[in-house]
Amino acid sequence: MDNQNSDNSRRNFLKKVGLGTAGVALSGGVNAMSAKSYKKIIGANDRIHVAIQGLGRRYGAFIPPIANQSNNVELLYLCDVMDGQLSKAAGKVSEVLENKPVLEKDIRKVLSDKKVDAVFMATPDHWHTPGACMAMEAGKHVYLEKPCSHNPKEGELVVAFQRKYNKVVQMGNQQRSSLKSIEIIKDIHNGIIGNAYKAVAFYTNGRGEVPVPKKAAPPVGLDWDLFQGPSPRKAYEHDTWNYNWHWYGWDFGTAEMGNNATHELDIARWALDVKYPERVDVWSDKLHFANDGWEMYDTMEATFHFSENRIIQWDGKSRNNYNTYGAGRGTIIYGSEGSVFVDRGGYRLYDLKGKLVRDSQSQGNESGMALGGGGDLSTRHSVNFFDAIRGKAELTSPIEQGAISQMLTHYANISSRIGKSFEIDDATGRIYDREAMKLWGREYEPGWEPKL
Repeated sequence: MDNQNSDNSRRNFLKKVGLGTAGVALSGGVNAMSAKSYKKIIGANDRIHVAIQGLGRRYGAFIPPIANQSNNVELLYLCDVMDGQLSKAAGKVSEVLENKPVLEKDIRKVLSDKKVDAVFMATPDHWHTPGACMAMEAGKHVYLEKPCSHNPKEGELVVAFQRKYNKVVQMGNQQRSSLKSIEIIKDIHNGIIGNAYKAVAFYTNGRGEVPVPKKAAPPVGLDWDLFQGPSPRKAYEHDTWNYNWHWYGWDFGTAEMGNNATHELDIARWALDVKYPERVDVWSDKLHFANDGWEMYDTMEATFHFSENRIIQWDGKSRNNYNTYGAGRGTIIYGSEGSVFVDRGGYRLYDLKGKLVRDSQSQGNESGMALGGGGDLSTRHSVNFFDAIRGKAELTSPIEQGAISQMLTHYANISSRIGKSFEIDDATGRIYDREAMKLWGREYEPGWEPKL
């Protein structure tokens, strides 16, 4: 980026050019410029040029804040490894954007363009940290969808890269930008429910059967090599692409922990104002559709023990949609003088006798079990990202905080995989158990491992 003096000079120059151009346009002379051209000139100095990598269920959440002219953002690239998703996204984007972004399958080509300032990354999980590290190394700011890492080692790496390259990295746990969540968490920290000692985070869904994987040719238009990216190469199996990669082993996904628990566990940790736990206990199993292709657990209860006798419990049911808590997802915080239920729609505050004291429901669209993004939480989170790039705001979910919350999901997954509990150094986050530490990182395709 240019230094401050250079920026001021460019602004002054563009201001003069803009005033002169406006005069010509208003006079109606032969050199009158279109409104579109005029806007490009007067906004160019402060414009943020972005790319989106990953055009599945989440990319639509980024389009409204990009399209809003007051944010002064231009979408230069749409990137995805599947032709069909590229063309579909291009069609959707053309309905709301004046410019036509370049369609590209290989993110490395996008990152080589020096005009790109920032990247929204909404790829499968195994791409998140390597992609973010590549982007920072190329001088880009990053909006990194959850999970921010595929394993604990990558959580360390993405934070280390951010510190080295000093880029703005926002984690995509958008409830951190909910005004209602911010309000009630501040109240909790100020003692509105006394000593907050316990949080129960939950997620319930009725996911159905998935196909048993069978070797097949990759779908037409899918670059299977690029899809695998940092992961060691293997033959394609039907139907392990698109959303189903979440459930077929650990090469690409992080199970429901990384997929959804990330959000609620982040709220729980935020509310209790804790960092790393001292111990993790997990009960988990695949308990539904025994003969289908689902390889991960579909049911999990995890308990995270923190210092000062504080505790976070996770109740995740991916394929049993019984409504245990009166909502599909959320977090309940218990205190010595009351309790709070909070989710993406708002919060409810109760006194010690269980009487409702305050009920606040936001007008947000991004709530409940809705998939596909959009709504004002993602918009607000994205605008905060833009403002942080411009130095006008602090990030609501900086990567160093997001990475700590993400560690809770990794601890639970590792405990599930080795079938036992373990203790943790609550100062460093490191696991004491040697068997567990074997899963601290993962294997990479040669040449793809992020290295500082």
